[in-house]
Amino acid sequence: MKFKVVIVSSLVCLVLFSCKSKKETTTSSVASREVDKIEVSTYKVDATEGINLGNKAPEIMMATPKGNVITLSSLKGKLVLIDFWASWCGPCRAENPTVVAAYNKYRNSEFKNGKDFEILSVSLDQNEIAWAKAIEKDGLNWRYHVSDLQGWSNAAALRYRVNSIPTNVLVDGDGIIIAKNLRGSSLEKALEEQLKNIKK
Repeated sequence: MKFKVVIVSSLVCLVLFSCKSKKETTTSSVASREVDKIEVSTYKVDATEGINLGNKAPEIMMATPKGNVITLSSLKGKLVLIDFWASWCGPCRAENPTVVAAYNKYRNSEFKNGKDFEILSVSLDQNEIAWAKAIEKDGLNWRYHVSDLQGWSNAAALRYRVNSIPTNVLVDGDGIIIAKNLRGSSLEKALEEQLKNIKK
C-alpha cells in the first residue's frame, strides 16, 4: 500500500511540475527558443522501452476526434513521426506547413526500416472544437490525430516527458526511436537519410 502511495505521489508531483513549467513559458518564448537538441540515431543502442534514441517507443493509446482509439503499435512497419502540438500553440501552427509538406512528399516512400511515412499527431488541447478546426484549417491531411483533451496532463505527453511544444519523435518500422526534435529542414533531412535507396 505504501508503495502505491509513493507512486501516486510521484505522478502528482510530475504533473504539477509540468503544468507549472508550461504556465511560466509564454507562446512567444517557445517560438523564439532555439531548438534544444536535434538528435538523430544511426544505430540501435538498445531495444528496451524508453524515450531515448535506440529505445523502443512507449505505447500510445488515445482517441481521435471521432472517438476511435488509435495505438502507436498499430502503425508498426511504417516510419512514424509522433508530433506533439496544440491548436493554441503559435509555434506549432507555424511549423505545421513544414510537417504537411514532409507528409505529402514521403507518405508513400520506402525506407531502410519501414514502408510509408505516417504522422501520429498528439494534441495537448482541452477544447475539442478548437482542435478539430485547427486540423482542418492547417490541412493536416493524415488520419492519425489523437488527444485525451487533458492539456499539459495529456497521458502521452507525460509518458514522453514533453515539456514544450512543438516537439516530435521519429520511430522506425520496428518501433525504435531514431530521431527527436526535428524542426524545419531537419525533418526532411532526417527522412531523406532514412530512404531505402539513398545515394551516397
